[in-house]
Amino acid sequence: MEKAQIIVVALAAIAFVLYRQTTPRPAARRAGPIISVAMILGGLASDGEALVDPLHPVLAVTLLVSGLIVAAGLGALRATTTRVWRDPHGVAWSQGTGLTLLAWAGSVAARIAMMALTALLGVATSQGSILLFVGVTLGVQFLVVAWRANALPGAAVPDAYAAR
Repeated sequence: MEKAQIIVVALAAIAFVLYRQTTPRPAARRAGPIISVAMILGGLASDGEALVDPLHPVLAVTLLVSGLIVAAGLGALRATTTRVWRDPHGVAWSQGTGLTLLAWAGSVAARIAMMALTALLGVATSQGSILLFVGVTLGVQFLVVAWRANALPGAAVPDAYAAR
């Protein structure tokens, strides 16, 4: 994929996720991790382009790993801004808040800053690194929200509803 295409895919995914995150939804969702894994695999594939600049391998790996650590940290931060609760039937729900949107803005700003730093240092970046960043940050956010939902008090499915 071309860089512009990857950026469009990443932005479309973020817009979709933002919309979905700000509407109440059951916290136990399978689509979130699947989307994350698909984006990570897409980032790793990136049309055979090397993820690491062969002219600056140590610096490139350091920047890539640092970016993924930042992505994971920001995903965990956003997950803490998400409202998680159980309804009267015991089903866990989640909904992003205004702070979640603010944290997303911070995530985008952090990614832009990482890209600017990489360019400033003269390190070539892979087009797939954008998909990797988004896949990791979404994956961690989904996992932390799921963990928080599972930690809520009360049965996941009350006995009265288990037989249905």
